[in-house]
Amino acid sequence: MTTKGYIKDYPRPQFVRDNWTNLNGEWDFRFDDDNTGESGKWNERLDGTHRIKVPFTYETQASGIGIEAFHPRVWYGRSVRIPQEAQGKRAILHFQAVDHTAKVWVNGVLAGGHRGGYAAFSVDITPHLKFGTDNLIVVKAEDSDDCTQPRGKQRWTADNFECFYVQTTGIWQTVWLEYVEEQRIDSVKITPNLDRASVSFDYRVHGLETAADGLRLEAIVTFQGRPVKTVSLVADRPRLSVEVDLIHEAAGPWKRSFWSPRQPNLFDVEFVLYQGEAVVDRVMSYFGMRKISIEKGQVLLNNAPLYQRLILDQGYWTESHLTPPSEEALIADIDAMLEMGYNGVRKHMKIEDARFLYWCDVKGLLVWSEMAAAYEYHDQAVEQFTQEWLEIVRQQYNHPSIITWVPFNESWGIHYIRHDRRQQQFTESIYHLTKSIDPYRPVITNDGWEHTVSDIITLHDYVETGEGFLKRYEGNKEGIMNKEIACNHWKYAFAEGYGYRGQPIMITEFGGIAFQSDKGWGYGHQVLTDEEFLTRFDGLTQAIKSVDYICGYCYTQLADVQQEINGLLTEDRRPKFPLERIKAINLK
Repeated sequence: MTTKGYIKDYPRPQFVRDNWTNLNGEWDFRFDDDNTGESGKWNERLDGTHRIKVPFTYETQASGIGIEAFHPRVWYGRSVRIPQEAQGKRAILHFQAVDHTAKVWVNGVLAGGHRGGYAAFSVDITPHLKFGTDNLIVVKAEDSDDCTQPRGKQRWTADNFECFYVQTTGIWQTVWLEYVEEQRIDSVKITPNLDRASVSFDYRVHGLETAADGLRLEAIVTFQGRPVKTVSLVADRPRLSVEVDLIHEAAGPWKRSFWSPRQPNLFDVEFVLYQGEAVVDRVMSYFGMRKISIEKGQVLLNNAPLYQRLILDQGYWTESHLTPPSEEALIADIDAMLEMGYNGVRKHMKIEDARFLYWCDVKGLLVWSEMAAAYEYHDQAVEQFTQEWLEIVRQQYNHPSIITWVPFNESWGIHYIRHDRRQQQFTESIYHLTKSIDPYRPVITNDGWEHTVSDIITLHDYVETGEGFLKRYEGNKEGIMNKEIACNHWKYAFAEGYGYRGQPIMITEFGGIAFQSDKGWGYGHQVLTDEEFLTRFDGLTQAIKSVDYICGYCYTQLADVQQEINGLLTEDRRPKFPLERIKAINLK
């Protein structure tokens, strides 16, 4: 089942218009190691030395180039025919992700740009277009090996090492174009309120300063094809809000309308902007009625305790690295997680394609959304991280599947957080800034250890056996929370000056078991047989589940990634053993 507004391969399924053009495919491409492209006026005419298949980066085989060496500057160019009938509309050029800094020219004129490798951005290119003919779009992308730049698992050396992989440079998610009116709906922030049986729509409307009187907004809410509620309001200012009561016989018994992994119910909503009786703009969206809360050391979903069985997923593919090879590949990963008995995913060190979040919404897979880390602490790192993280929280806010924000992991980029007050204050500020935009989801400030302020206490521990795990954790809650006992042998749960306040406790990395190989690594000793693997996996999983103060876990990991071969699937997504055997252990 899909939502009413679903269009296959549409890159932004939470906010759908039908007048769009996908610009993925063949582009001219050129390296610019000496940074001579701008002085050489490549923005006016790009003589490509390669052809590249966007949105795959030059480092990947899927791009048609497959050069893994780092190049700090790359250029893209292609001609796009703009139809004559689009004249009078605004042409918005969208980039779902470009790593790391982008400049965009249209017909030789600088039209806009963006800094940050994981957030989407848009450029209004209308003033620079010629209608009814071809127009040249040129993009320059600059990347670096600077460790103050949020980079996730991308290496900053010539070769892969430890758990760091081939870098991602340039366009790595969909590029697309849509035609809209001057007066239009820019965004709608959707906030469900389960306890009030209502949903709030916070609109941002563009172009009101040039509009005549008589603009009106309408929201048409349906559930499984049946009308629920239609609300209207006068669009007389750029920002408007309305709360909609959803109790209606069409939705059936109220609890049957909730969103959860067992029943991922979604309400469709159509947002329409009218001028008199004429439709000016129409956007399709959806939302899920669900509530995440914390009470008495438990995470609650829809006011009931939630035991989270998560799997860590880094979202890499053999031929395309960070870029999903297709929408079907995203669906297949989600299906595999569900088939193995997991009810959620920790998307590790990556802001994933919006289509992945859409299918998690549709299929009922819980998501922890985690920012890509920087690896040095510096004023510049603070600025870049904060700017991009807030963009991402706003962009992902409406997805019901996202139940937790994870801005930091394992003290990466904040290496001295245990005792450095500046770094502690940085994490506190990000926690509170996130809450200022979204007070409804838990925020974890440093997943793994050395927490400052955090709604959930998450611990990483790659102890090899269930017996070893129980020796460390069973009956030792107070010692671990009081920093008398370290997790993962050498890290404590809290940074200095912080302590336990009754939060839920989870083990959010464990396992990482690998088969015997000289081509890569896992955690602990490598196993020789399926049965040895499954015995160890079972022992660890049941040990965690038996500790009464632990309310969930996250296994490392879904699939192998380059030299890290500790996945339950190979990098090309072949199961290492029948998936039902993993499911039986998870659901024991």
